[in-house]
Amino acid sequence: MAIEVFNRYEIKYMMDGETCEKVQQQLIEYMELDEYNKKHPFYTISNIYYDTEDNHLIRTSLSKPKYKEKLRLRAYGVPDVEDKVYLEIKKKVNGLVNKRRTKLVLNEAYDFVATGNKPELKSFMNKQVLNEIDYVIKLYKPVPKLYLAYDRKAFFGINNRDLRITFDTNIRSRREDLRLEAGDYGRKLLPSDDLWLMEVKAEKTIPIWLSKMLSNYKLFKTSFSKYGTEYKTMIQENLLEGGSNQWRHFSIPQQSRYSYR
Repeated sequence: MAIEVFNRYEIKYMMDGETCEKVQQQLIEYMELDEYNKKHPFYTISNIYYDTEDNHLIRTSLSKPKYKEKLRLRAYGVPDVEDKVYLEIKKKVNGLVNKRRTKLVLNEAYDFVATGNKPELKSFMNKQVLNEIDYVIKLYKPVPKLYLAYDRKAFFGINNRDLRITFDTNIRSRREDLRLEAGDYGRKLLPSDDLWLMEVKAEKTIPIWLSKMLSNYKLFKTSFSKYGTEYKTMIQENLLEGGSNQWRHFSIPQQSRYSYR
C-alpha cells in the first residue's frame, strides 16, 4: 500500500543538465532508482492546485510564514475520470513538511471539493485524512486554480529508505481546462529547458556523503516553489499588461541565482 502520511524535510536545489547527470551517476553508489524509473527514464506527475477565490493559500505561502498549507489533487500520468488519484493536504511547519493524502476516484474527488460532500467511504480511502480534507474544504471553500505537471526521476536510499532524492524537469502549467484527464500539456515554467529541480527528502539529517557531494558541485539550497513561481509569473505578466510598474514588488527566481556548474 502506498504511504499516505509523510513527515519529512524537503531541501531543493537547482542545476543544469550536465551537473544533474553527474550527480545522478554518483548517487548510484548509495541509492537505487524508483522501480518505474528502472524501465522508464521519467514518470509524469500531474496536479490540480486548489485555492480560495482570492488566492489566500498561495499568497500566504509566499509570505514565508512558519505555517502554511496547500490542497491539491495528484495523479501519476494522465488519468481517466474513473481512475484513482490522490487528494492531499501539504503542510509545512517550521521547515518540516507534513503530507496527508487519500485515494479517491477522480470524479469523486472533483465532486468532493466542489460540493463539500464527502464520498461514501470505501476500502481504499483513508478515513482520517478524508475528515481532515473535509475540514479544509469547509474552511477555505477552495476552487481549482492551476494545473501543473512535470517529469520526474526518483532515487531511494539503499540502506536508508527514508532518504529520497527526486529530479524534476519539463515543468509546465496552465490556468484553463483544469482537469487532470484533459492531458499533461502546459506552458513551460522555467526559463531554460536545461534546468533541473532536485529535491532531497529526509526524515532527519542528510548523510555526510550527500553533504560532501553537494559541496563538491557547489549546489546551494533554494526556496523555489513550483506553484509560487507560476503565481508570481502570472502576477508580473498581468501587471505589465496593465502598464503598471508595481510588478517590481514581486520576484521570480532567475537563472543567475542558481549555483551550478
